[in-house]
Amino acid sequence: MTVFESIVHIEKPVAEIYAFLSDLNNHQQLMPPHVQDWRSTADEISFSIQNMAKLRIVVEQRTDGAGISIIAVDEPPFKVSFRWLLAQEAGYTSVQYTITAELNMMMKMFASGPLQKLADHETAALTALFS
Repeated sequence: MTVFESIVHIEKPVAEIYAFLSDLNNHQQLMPPHVQDWRSTADEISFSIQNMAKLRIVVEQRTDGAGISIIAVDEPPFKVSFRWLLAQEAGYTSVQYTITAELNMMMKMFASGPLQKLADHETAALTALFS
């Protein structure tokens, strides 16, 4: 498994950030522009990545106020999961976003850069929304 991680600190209460992240409808605001054909509910998202793949992801687990785990279903190009972990610190919330992907060597060469950029883009977008 290959892990891509991005950590940010946001000066908002953990409950406010958790409420936003726990509803998958809100995640469209975190996505880069090459994500298309977005459809979502509170528990499920389907979208396509321009010239690449179509994904359907669903909530695997919500831990009230602490995080959310999301997994890809319906035969994704590779096994992938997404985890948001939240922790209230003195005056801010620590947000850790982790993408875990099962990549063979060839996929690792092509997908590592874009997956790290996705992690960084989503946490930057989240920070901007709450600033």
